[in-house]
Amino acid sequence: MIAVTDVEKSSTWYCVVLGATSGHGGPEYEQLLVDDAMILQLHKLELGHHHGTIGDPGQPLGNGVALWFEVDDLHAAADRAITIDATVQTTIHHNPNADHHELWLRDPDGYLVVLASSSGQDLAVE
Repeated sequence: MIAVTDVEKSSTWYCVVLGATSGHGGPEYEQLLVDDAMILQLHKLELGHHHGTIGDPGQPLGNGVALWFEVDDLHAAADRAITIDATVQTTIHHNPNADHHELWLRDPDGYLVVLASSSGQDLAVE
């Protein structure tokens, strides 16, 4: 679960980039699903509900956090990211430590989102 400034905007961004679907919807809380499995929850930054706020509204969001997602088709995910003008931090490249390819993006709140191919997958870098 991450705290976001605009749940619906972030939901749309993640649904497009990850090929996810909404499992809850609304302006305060969201569950994002891929193949009926919940992969991420989004929570409105300023709302405490029954548990208090998820993040401190006085602090920058996303600092020091990397959200890592393995995707079936990294090039397709990159193409989807382009359609919504996602901020690309690092283009598709090979990570020799993990032996996979990665694309590093920034979401609407500045969280680092890393999309990765399967380990050892032979992937031509375009």
